[in-house]
Amino acid sequence: MSAVVMNWIVALPELVLAVCGMAILLLGVAQKRENPLLASMLSIGALVLAGVLVVSGSRGQGYEGQLISDAFSTFLAVLILVGAALAIMLSLEYNQLQRIYRFEFPVLIVFAAVGMMVMVKATNLMSLYLGLELQSLAIYVLAAFARDDLRSAEAGLKYFVLGCLASGLLLYGISLVYGFSGSMDFARLSRAFATPASVSAGLVVGMVFVLAGLAFKVSVVPFHMWTPDVYEGAPTPVTTFIATAPKVAAMGLLLRTMIVPFGHLLAQWQQLVVLVSIASMVLGALGAIGQVNIKRLMAYSAIGHMGYALIGLAAGTEAGVRGVLIYLLVYMVMSAGAFAVILAMRRRGMAVEAIADLAGLSSTDPALALLMTIFMFSLAGIPPLSGFFGKFYVFLAAVQAGQWTLAIIGVLTSVVGAYYYIRIVKVMYFDEPAARFDVRHPAISIAGGATALFTVLFLAIAGPFISAADLAAKALFG
Repeated sequence: MSAVVMNWIVALPELVLAVCGMAILLLGVAQKRENPLLASMLSIGALVLAGVLVVSGSRGQGYEGQLISDAFSTFLAVLILVGAALAIMLSLEYNQLQRIYRFEFPVLIVFAAVGMMVMVKATNLMSLYLGLELQSLAIYVLAAFARDDLRSAEAGLKYFVLGCLASGLLLYGISLVYGFSGSMDFARLSRAFATPASVSAGLVVGMVFVLAGLAFKVSVVPFHMWTPDVYEGAPTPVTTFIATAPKVAAMGLLLRTMIVPFGHLLAQWQQLVVLVSIASMVLGALGAIGQVNIKRLMAYSAIGHMGYALIGLAAGTEAGVRGVLIYLLVYMVMSAGAFAVILAMRRRGMAVEAIADLAGLSSTDPALALLMTIFMFSLAGIPPLSGFFGKFYVFLAAVQAGQWTLAIIGVLTSVVGAYYYIRIVKVMYFDEPAARFDVRHPAISIAGGATALFTVLFLAIAGPFISAADLAAKALFG
């Protein structure tokens, strides 16, 4: 097969999705009367089409080794597309009621998905950066999409300014790596680092800057400062999106970057990842305890959960990567479900976000209270829900790699973190009932029900997902 043909095959899902996004954008501009529902449905259709192409496409490298289509990128790309489709689906009612119902919203999510798919396929530091920036630019706009809302504008500005800082760190790290190694290709870098003793100090510094730039996108300590404010200020469907697909893409990019080109330098970066993981788990567990806004609580929860996911990377093994992939799968689903319930928190057409607004929900809306209970227990890691198995696989990988301290701290912070999840359940079932929520949109019920079923039945259906994660981890280690 010629190189040109392979280039087209490897990038076909991204090209199709980008063309569909531009076509939907032109259609929206050309319409005499704006129809955001049509744009949303077409965008979901484009994401489904891209998913079919990802699953059915051939495997191989393209563009002289800058992109790769393998089991690892396929696993993550499917999660990204599902997360993007859920975010569009959950935005329909909210955007209309908040008067931000415009056709550009789903188009921006489509373009962000294109960037994320490039991220998980990137095998070169330049393609890595291009994918990362395409995703970031779209999300900066989405965070400030409610342009008449001061909180949304502030969230977009904070995310943009801090994102630019992270991009600068990443670019500086890339320049150091290129300067000291003479290459930006992952395969060449891996061969150059086969003998860690000969690696220069400047290269290690460059690697640390690359790690710092990527850590911002995953929102782990000490690059977490944007997370609570952006989660709270951005429109809730945007928060849903930020909490799901971009987390998967950024963590997948971090895995490929640290394992493939820098895998031989495990001793140099392992302890740094361990420290970041511990700090994120501790901050996530303690920071959420005093929160009264449920979106801010979910932000600290996300910081903690990304700390748990980093346990698998710190292990530096195939089992560790498999654990991270399983963790990303279950976290994305239960997080999307929790935000579906948050989107249903609405009285007299106005969104409410205080934990106290859930008081007595079991009396006024038992089905919604049950859904939230499932997601809170799963996020806490209580068996037999999917969240327990996500943590089980990363803790098991840490123990097998001899990282006992990391595993023990992970278990202890899980116990502490369970407090604020169970507190929400207590508010719903034991506090005096507050006023009833408005009738929710069918899309919220469908998304919440589907994610809850997955969370509850994961033990029974886990086989194919674990096998797919195992294949993806094997592909990463070659």
